[in-house]
Amino acid sequence: MTNSDSDGLFDSDWEDRGELAWTELDWQKYLGAQEAAVHEYIKHYDQIPSAIDRVDEAARRMGWEMADNGEETGEAEAEDLFDGEWDPCTLHRNPVYISTRALYVSLLARWERLAIQPDRVPAALGISLQALLYRGNEQALQAVQALEMGDYTLAVCLFKRALRELNLTLARLGQPDVAASPSALRYRDYALPRLFDLREIWLRVMNECRLNEDLDDSLPE
Repeated sequence: MTNSDSDGLFDSDWEDRGELAWTELDWQKYLGAQEAAVHEYIKHYDQIPSAIDRVDEAARRMGWEMADNGEETGEAEAEDLFDGEWDPCTLHRNPVYISTRALYVSLLARWERLAIQPDRVPAALGISLQALLYRGNEQALQAVQALEMGDYTLAVCLFKRALRELNLTLARLGQPDVAASPSALRYRDYALPRLFDLREIWLRVMNECRLNEDLDDSLPE
């Protein structure tokens, strides 16, 4: 740990974070722990492929159940990692971020392994589908960032953009060149449940955002 009183452009950023700032090694440990959570989520998700409530069951296994006070639980691993030191709250710990990134990582990794084989997937299909997946992932992660900032209206707008990319992805998977490729058809079978679950997650979050906005509007100034 290093003292945060050194001169620089970001001195004020640490004023409410105690006397110590994290080193690069501290942040690397933290980011590594959050990356492990992404892999843990997809491991749980893949263990229940036929479950109707896959999203809820994977969340339960991750420890994201709601406590009696309405707050989410399941951050014990990060707390153990840093032994009671200041524990940052970044978008990397947000369950929506973890689940969204995990599902997109699996979708992109599977498609990239397939698309690099030109004898199995036409180049135009490989490029177009990969671009759609990347754009959907980018819009969704920007939406989670808006959630972390507490801007629920912006989050809804960005989730709408992510949904548009997701719907375009679904449409692309229904094109004739996909049906003509056995490998692409197998990928479609793999991808559809994940895409529909992503949509389910985002729609739930959008609904919660709207409820929070309505609550804020009803509060007296």
